[in-house]
Amino acid sequence: MTIPPKPARSPQPLPRRVPWLRPTIRIRLTLLYGGMFLMAGIVLLAIIYLFVANILKSGIPEFRVFGSNVKLLNLGCPDLPSVGTTDEINAGISNCLQNHRAEALRDFLNRSLLALLGLTVVAFAFGYAMAGRVLSPLGRITRTAQRVAGSDLHRRIRLGGPDDELKELADTFDEMLDRLDRAFESQRRFVANASHELRTPLAINRTLLEVQLADPDASVDLAQLGKTLLATNERSEQLVEGLLLLARSENKIVDKKRVDLAEVASQALDQARAEAQAKGVEIRGVRQQAFVQGNGVLLERIALNLVQNAVRYNIAQEGWVEVTTEPQQGCAVLVVSNTGPAVPAYEVENLFEPFRRLRTERTGSDKGVGLGLSIVRSVVRAHDGSITATPREGGGLVMRISFPE
Repeated sequence: MTIPPKPARSPQPLPRRVPWLRPTIRIRLTLLYGGMFLMAGIVLLAIIYLFVANILKSGIPEFRVFGSNVKLLNLGCPDLPSVGTTDEINAGISNCLQNHRAEALRDFLNRSLLALLGLTVVAFAFGYAMAGRVLSPLGRITRTAQRVAGSDLHRRIRLGGPDDELKELADTFDEMLDRLDRAFESQRRFVANASHELRTPLAINRTLLEVQLADPDASVDLAQLGKTLLATNERSEQLVEGLLLLARSENKIVDKKRVDLAEVASQALDQARAEAQAKGVEIRGVRQQAFVQGNGVLLERIALNLVQNAVRYNIAQEGWVEVTTEPQQGCAVLVVSNTGPAVPAYEVENLFEPFRRLRTERTGSDKGVGLGLSIVRSVVRAHDGSITATPREGGGLVMRISFPE
């Protein structure tokens, strides 16, 4: 009795950051400039306030009235009596001067705080503009790095201006790109040369062996030897093709087109259906339209390698392979699950290494050359996707690949 696979859990979308809340260097420099200006303004205002208060306290003379009959007219102190004794008049004058001094200090403080607030806003805006101007070379470096990440290694920054730290950083980055460009160009030439130098003799050997096997006068032993050599030659061809594909798929895909994962999976299943029927493995699953931007041939190679692995590493009776595709929020998902031997969780990562299988190396195996999952992971990374392998209850694996739309 087989245990049906558990439905794959959809990845939770990452929360989007608000641009203004993102702690960029420009925002931090703006806060630093504005904060320093605000602190300096507060200190300066406090010092000026103390100076003004001291001047108003010691610089304004005191007035006293002497005499017996005193009459005051037209004064700016409403609480000052116009007629009264000398002591009453002097006390009223003293209170009037203190009130005027306190009112002047309060008015000065309010106007100064309003001016400081306005200048602080201007300082923050000026600091934001100046920070953007100072950091503009870093933005140029970042944009160039993003283009380089898309496999455009011919881009260069070529930053002008004074010979400062930013120009030194840009020149160092350009030198690094030159070395990377030469290295990748050398790799591309090697792959092209290896493709010709390795395929040609193997094709010649295959042709000679097929001609020898077609000879009706060949002995039984010679025919058996020819079949063995032909199988070995075919295995060598698969190994060479896998290595070349692995080398090419390490780079980013530049020429991308709109590809339907459901169609890609169907093409792969058509190629593996005969092998699955020969092994008694049932192929099932629902494939919905899910479009991605990528290379159709490489995406088909992903699906084919996963399906072939799922068919070859299966159980002897009542085995099945389930292939599903579905669109999800912001991504397209391909899931290949199968029955098979139990896989420990700690062994899963080793399956993606070249020439590695579960508890064995590639030597002596007739199930492939040990590059299937390595090629799958390389092609997935070249398409900016992600792949996860999870052991399935009851044996087998669940391979889940997610591509951005």
